Amino acid sequence: MFVNHHLKMMGTLIDIQIDSSRANQQLATVCQLFEEYNKRFSANDETSELMEINQVAGKKPVLVHPDLYELIKIGKEHSLAVPSNLNIAIGPLVQSWRIGFPDASLPNPSLIKDKLSLTSCQNILLDDKKQTVYLEKKGMKLDLGALAKGYIADKIMGFLIKDGIQSALLNLGGNVLVHGENTKRKDKHFYVGIQEPGKKRGDHLGVLKVQNQSVVTSGIYERQFKLADQTYHHIFDRQTGYSIKTDMASLTIVADTSLDCEIWTSRLFGLDTQTVYQFLNELPNIEGVIITKDKKALITQGLQKKFQFSYH
Repeated sequence: MFVNHHLKMMGTLIDIQIDSSRANQQLATVCQLFEEYNKRFSANDETSELMEINQVAGKKPVLVHPDLYELIKIGKEHSLAVPSNLNIAIGPLVQSWRIGFPDASLPNPSLIKDKLSLTSCQNILLDDKKQTVYLEKKGMKLDLGALAKGYIADKIMGFLIKDGIQSALLNLGGNVLVHGENTKRKDKHFYVGIQEPGKKRGDHLGVLKVQNQSVVTSGIYERQFKLADQTYHHIFDRQTGYSIKTDMASLTIVADTSLDCEIWTSRLFGLDTQTVYQFLNELPNIEGVIITKDKKALITQGLQKKFQFSYH
Protein backbone atom coordinates (compact mmCIF):
# COMPACT_ATOMS: atom_id res chain seq x y z
CA MET A 1 0.00 0.00 0.00
CA PHE A 2 1.26 3.47 -0.94
CA VAL A 3 0.25 6.62 0.99
CA ASN A 4 1.13 10.24 0.30
CA HIS A 5 0.40 12.90 2.91
CA HIS A 6 1.16 16.61 3.39
CA LEU A 7 1.71 18.47 6.66
CA LYS A 8 2.21 22.19 7.24
CA MET A 9 4.72 22.53 10.05
CA MET A 10 8.12 24.02 10.95
CA GLY A 11 7.41 26.94 8.63
CA THR A 12 7.26 24.67 5.59
CA LEU A 13 5.26 22.02 3.71
CA ILE A 14 6.23 18.45 4.61
CA ASP A 15 5.60 15.66 2.11
CA ILE A 16 5.45 12.08 3.43
CA GLN A 17 5.36 9.06 1.10
CA ILE A 18 5.27 5.53 2.51
CA ASP A 19 5.12 2.22 0.64
CA SER A 20 4.28 -0.50 3.16
CA SER A 21 1.61 -3.08 4.06
CA ARG A 22 0.96 -0.99 7.22
CA ALA A 23 1.30 2.43 5.62
CA ASN A 24 -1.78 4.03 7.23
CA GLN A 25 -0.80 3.09 10.80
CA GLN A 26 2.81 4.16 10.12
CA LEU A 27 1.63 7.49 8.71
CA ALA A 28 -0.39 8.18 11.86
CA THR A 29 2.70 7.55 14.01
CA VAL A 30 4.87 9.70 11.74
CA CYS A 31 2.44 12.64 12.08
CA GLN A 32 2.55 12.27 15.89
CA LEU A 33 6.36 12.18 15.81
CA PHE A 34 6.50 15.37 13.73
CA GLU A 35 4.29 17.12 16.33
CA GLU A 36 6.49 15.85 19.15
CA TYR A 37 9.78 16.89 17.51
CA ASN A 38 8.40 20.29 16.51
CA LYS A 39 7.45 20.89 20.15
CA ARG A 40 11.00 20.00 21.16
CA PHE A 41 13.12 21.91 18.63
CA SER A 42 11.13 24.99 17.55
CA ALA A 43 12.82 28.39 17.98
CA ASN A 44 9.54 30.18 17.16
CA ASP A 45 7.21 28.49 19.66
CA GLU A 46 7.43 30.07 23.11
CA THR A 47 6.38 26.77 24.72
CA SER A 48 8.94 24.51 23.01
CA GLU A 49 11.62 22.66 25.00
CA LEU A 50 14.33 24.63 23.18
CA MET A 51 12.72 27.93 24.18
CA GLU A 52 12.81 26.91 27.82
CA ILE A 53 16.63 26.96 27.58
CA ASN A 54 16.56 30.40 25.93
CA GLN A 55 14.15 31.86 28.47
CA VAL A 56 16.48 31.15 31.43
CA ALA A 57 19.72 32.16 29.68
CA GLY A 58 22.17 33.60 32.21
CA LYS A 59 20.09 32.27 35.11
CA LYS A 60 20.27 28.49 35.38
CA PRO A 61 20.98 25.21 33.53
CA VAL A 62 18.04 23.26 32.08
CA LEU A 63 17.62 19.49 32.14
CA VAL A 64 16.66 18.53 28.57
CA HIS A 65 15.41 15.53 26.60
CA PRO A 66 18.29 13.31 25.31
CA ASP A 67 17.41 14.16 21.67
CA LEU A 68 17.62 17.89 22.31
CA TYR A 69 20.85 17.49 24.27
CA GLU A 70 22.38 15.39 21.49
CA LEU A 71 21.52 17.89 18.75
CA ILE A 72 22.80 20.87 20.77
CA LYS A 73 26.05 19.00 21.45
CA ILE A 74 26.49 18.17 17.74
CA GLY A 75 25.57 21.75 16.82
CA LYS A 76 28.08 23.26 19.23
CA GLU A 77 30.87 20.98 17.98
CA HIS A 78 30.28 21.89 14.33
CA SER A 79 29.79 25.59 15.12
CA LEU A 80 33.25 25.68 16.71
CA ALA A 81 34.90 23.60 13.96
CA VAL A 82 37.05 25.10 11.20
CA PRO A 83 35.94 25.94 8.57
CA SER A 84 32.35 26.65 9.64
CA ASN A 85 29.63 29.20 8.96
CA LEU A 86 27.26 27.27 11.24
CA ASN A 87 26.41 28.97 14.55
CA ILE A 88 23.62 27.51 16.71
CA ALA A 89 23.90 30.51 19.08
CA ILE A 90 22.88 32.96 16.35
CA GLY A 91 19.30 33.22 17.68
CA PRO A 92 19.54 36.87 18.90
CA LEU A 93 20.62 38.00 15.42
CA VAL A 94 17.94 35.95 13.62
CA GLN A 95 15.25 37.39 15.92
CA SER A 96 16.49 40.95 15.28
CA TRP A 97 16.27 40.70 11.49
CA ARG A 98 13.14 38.46 11.31
CA ILE A 99 13.87 37.63 7.64
CA GLY A 100 11.19 35.27 6.36
CA PHE A 101 8.53 36.87 8.57
CA PRO A 102 6.18 39.77 7.66
CA ASP A 103 7.83 42.08 10.23
CA ALA A 104 11.37 41.73 8.80
CA SER A 105 13.43 44.91 9.18
CA LEU A 106 16.98 46.25 9.04
CA PRO A 107 18.32 46.51 12.61
CA ASN A 108 20.49 49.51 13.45
CA PRO A 109 24.27 48.84 13.58
CA SER A 110 24.48 49.21 17.37
CA LEU A 111 21.77 46.56 17.84
CA ILE A 112 23.60 44.18 15.49
CA LYS A 113 26.82 44.73 17.43
CA ASP A 114 24.99 44.12 20.71
CA LYS A 115 23.35 40.90 19.44
CA LEU A 116 26.63 39.62 17.96
CA SER A 117 28.16 39.72 21.45
CA LEU A 118 25.58 37.10 22.48
CA THR A 119 26.38 34.58 19.73
CA SER A 120 29.51 32.78 20.99
CA CYS A 121 29.07 29.01 21.16
CA GLN A 122 31.83 28.93 23.79
CA ASN A 123 29.14 30.25 26.16
CA ILE A 124 26.96 27.14 25.72
CA LEU A 125 27.81 24.97 28.73
CA LEU A 126 26.89 21.28 28.45
CA ASP A 127 26.94 18.76 31.28
CA ASP A 128 27.02 15.24 29.82
CA LYS A 129 26.43 13.62 33.18
CA LYS A 130 23.41 15.72 34.16
CA GLN A 131 22.21 16.26 30.54
CA THR A 132 21.80 19.98 31.21
CA VAL A 133 22.29 22.98 28.94
CA TYR A 134 23.24 26.39 30.30
CA LEU A 135 23.59 29.60 28.28
CA GLU A 136 26.07 31.71 30.23
CA LYS A 137 24.90 35.15 29.10
CA LYS A 138 21.46 36.66 29.59
CA GLY A 139 19.89 37.32 26.18
CA MET A 140 21.56 34.33 24.47
CA LYS A 141 19.27 32.28 22.23
CA LEU A 142 19.88 28.93 20.59
CA ASP A 143 18.46 28.42 17.11
CA LEU A 144 18.65 24.87 15.75
CA GLY A 145 16.87 25.75 12.51
CA ALA A 146 19.95 24.89 10.45
CA LEU A 147 20.03 21.31 11.80
CA ALA A 148 16.68 20.29 13.27
CA LYS A 149 14.90 19.25 10.06
CA GLY A 150 17.74 16.87 9.18
CA TYR A 151 17.84 15.38 12.67
CA ILE A 152 14.06 14.93 12.70
CA ALA A 153 14.01 13.36 9.21
CA ASP A 154 16.66 10.82 10.24
CA LYS A 155 14.77 9.93 13.44
CA ILE A 156 11.48 9.45 11.62
CA MET A 157 13.03 7.43 8.80
CA GLY A 158 14.76 5.32 11.46
CA PHE A 159 11.37 4.51 12.95
CA LEU A 160 9.93 3.61 9.52
CA ILE A 161 12.85 1.32 8.59
CA LYS A 162 12.60 -0.46 11.96
CA ASP A 163 8.84 -0.84 11.42
CA GLY A 164 9.35 -2.68 8.14
CA ILE A 165 8.56 -0.34 5.24
CA GLN A 166 9.27 -1.19 1.59
CA SER A 167 10.28 2.39 0.84
CA ALA A 168 9.68 5.97 1.98
CA LEU A 169 10.34 9.56 1.05
CA LEU A 170 10.35 12.49 3.48
CA ASN A 171 10.54 15.99 2.05
CA LEU A 172 10.75 18.72 4.69
CA GLY A 173 10.52 21.78 2.47
CA GLY A 174 13.40 20.78 0.20
CA ASN A 175 15.21 18.62 2.76
CA VAL A 176 14.76 15.20 1.11
CA LEU A 177 15.48 11.77 2.61
CA VAL A 178 14.69 8.50 0.79
CA HIS A 179 14.92 4.83 1.69
CA GLY A 180 14.31 1.66 -0.28
CA GLU A 181 13.40 1.18 -3.92
CA ASN A 182 11.26 3.60 -5.88
CA THR A 183 8.89 1.15 -7.60
CA LYS A 184 7.57 3.92 -9.87
CA ARG A 185 10.92 4.02 -11.71
CA LYS A 186 12.52 1.26 -13.78
CA ASP A 187 15.93 1.82 -12.20
CA LYS A 188 14.34 1.90 -8.67
CA HIS A 189 16.02 5.24 -7.84
CA PHE A 190 14.43 8.43 -6.55
CA TYR A 191 14.91 11.62 -8.59
CA VAL A 192 15.38 14.87 -6.67
CA GLY A 193 15.21 18.21 -8.48
CA ILE A 194 17.77 20.93 -7.74
CA GLN A 195 16.10 24.34 -7.81
CA GLU A 196 17.43 26.88 -10.28
CA PRO A 197 18.20 29.95 -8.14
CA GLY A 198 16.04 32.95 -9.00
CA LYS A 199 13.42 30.89 -10.85
CA LYS A 200 10.00 29.91 -9.48
CA ARG A 201 9.83 26.90 -7.15
CA GLY A 202 9.87 23.65 -9.11
CA ASP A 203 11.91 25.13 -11.97
CA HIS A 204 14.93 22.84 -11.77
CA LEU A 205 18.48 23.40 -12.97
CA GLY A 206 19.01 19.66 -12.83
CA VAL A 207 18.00 16.37 -11.25
CA LEU A 208 19.91 14.06 -8.90
CA LYS A 209 19.43 10.31 -8.90
CA VAL A 210 19.63 8.88 -5.35
CA GLN A 211 18.88 5.78 -3.29
CA ASN A 212 19.01 5.45 0.53
CA GLN A 213 20.37 8.98 0.81
CA SER A 214 19.46 12.53 1.69
CA VAL A 215 19.62 15.68 -0.43
CA VAL A 216 19.59 19.11 1.23
CA THR A 217 19.97 22.52 -0.39
CA SER A 218 20.89 25.80 1.27
CA GLY A 219 20.32 28.95 -0.78
CA ILE A 220 19.97 32.72 -0.58
CA TYR A 221 17.11 33.04 -3.07
CA GLU A 222 13.99 32.10 -1.09
CA ARG A 223 13.98 33.95 2.24
CA GLN A 224 14.82 37.55 1.45
CA PHE A 225 14.04 41.06 2.63
CA LYS A 226 14.33 44.12 0.36
CA LEU A 227 14.90 47.68 1.52
CA ALA A 228 15.45 50.45 -1.02
CA ASP A 229 17.82 48.91 -3.61
CA GLN A 230 19.41 46.45 -1.16
CA THR A 231 18.43 42.78 -0.76
CA TYR A 232 19.20 40.92 2.46
CA HIS A 233 18.94 37.13 2.83
CA HIS A 234 18.58 34.88 5.89
CA ILE A 235 22.09 33.38 6.01
CA PHE A 236 24.19 35.63 8.22
CA ASP A 237 27.92 36.27 8.44
CA ARG A 238 28.89 35.30 11.97
CA GLN A 239 31.57 38.04 11.98
CA THR A 240 29.53 41.01 10.75
CA GLY A 241 25.92 40.16 11.67
CA TYR A 242 24.75 41.03 8.14
CA SER A 243 23.75 38.72 5.26
CA ILE A 244 26.79 36.77 4.13
CA LYS A 245 28.48 38.07 0.97
CA THR A 246 29.12 35.20 -1.41
CA ASP A 247 29.19 34.25 -5.09
CA MET A 248 27.23 31.09 -4.18
CA ALA A 249 23.50 31.06 -4.95
CA SER A 250 22.97 27.57 -3.55
CA LEU A 251 24.81 24.60 -2.09
CA THR A 252 23.35 21.09 -2.27
CA ILE A 253 24.81 18.29 -0.18
CA VAL A 254 24.16 14.56 -0.71
CA ALA A 255 24.95 12.18 2.19
CA ASP A 256 23.66 9.03 3.85
CA THR A 257 21.97 11.01 6.64
CA SER A 258 19.94 14.17 6.48
CA LEU A 259 21.74 15.60 9.51
CA ASP A 260 25.10 15.27 7.73
CA CYS A 261 23.60 17.17 4.79
CA GLU A 262 22.40 19.95 7.11
CA ILE A 263 25.75 20.15 8.91
CA TRP A 264 27.76 20.55 5.72
CA THR A 265 25.39 22.93 3.90
CA SER A 266 25.46 25.14 7.01
CA ARG A 267 29.20 24.87 7.62
CA LEU A 268 30.26 25.47 4.02
CA PHE A 269 27.67 27.81 2.53
CA GLY A 270 29.18 31.21 1.83
CA LEU A 271 32.82 30.18 1.98
CA ASP A 272 35.01 30.55 -1.11
CA THR A 273 33.43 28.46 -3.89
CA GLN A 274 36.60 26.77 -5.13
CA THR A 275 37.70 26.01 -1.57
CA VAL A 276 34.32 24.41 -0.83
CA TYR A 277 34.47 22.38 -4.06
CA GLN A 278 37.92 21.01 -3.20
CA PHE A 279 36.90 20.38 0.40
CA LEU A 280 33.81 18.38 -0.68
CA ASN A 281 35.82 16.25 -3.10
CA GLU A 282 38.02 15.20 -0.17
CA LEU A 283 35.25 14.61 2.40
CA PRO A 284 34.39 10.88 2.65
CA ASN A 285 30.76 9.95 1.87
CA ILE A 286 29.75 13.60 1.30
CA GLU A 287 29.05 14.97 -2.19
CA GLY A 288 27.77 18.31 -3.40
CA VAL A 289 26.52 20.63 -6.12
CA ILE A 290 27.45 24.32 -5.94
CA ILE A 291 25.49 26.79 -8.08
CA THR A 292 27.00 30.26 -8.38
CA LYS A 293 25.11 33.52 -8.87
CA ASP A 294 26.20 33.52 -12.51
CA LYS A 295 24.56 30.08 -12.94
CA LYS A 296 27.73 27.96 -13.06
CA ALA A 297 27.35 24.49 -11.53
CA LEU A 298 30.24 22.73 -9.81
CA ILE A 299 29.48 19.04 -9.27
CA THR A 300 31.70 16.87 -7.10
CA GLN A 301 33.31 13.82 -8.67
CA GLY A 302 31.05 11.27 -6.94
CA LEU A 303 27.88 12.91 -8.30
CA GLN A 304 28.83 13.57 -11.90
CA LYS A 305 27.16 10.41 -13.20
CA LYS A 306 24.10 10.95 -10.98
CA PHE A 307 23.35 14.57 -11.92
CA GLN A 308 21.48 15.46 -15.09
CA PHE A 309 20.96 19.02 -16.27
CA SER A 310 17.42 20.14 -17.17
CA TYR A 311 17.10 21.85 -20.51
CA HIS A 312 14.26 24.35 -20.73
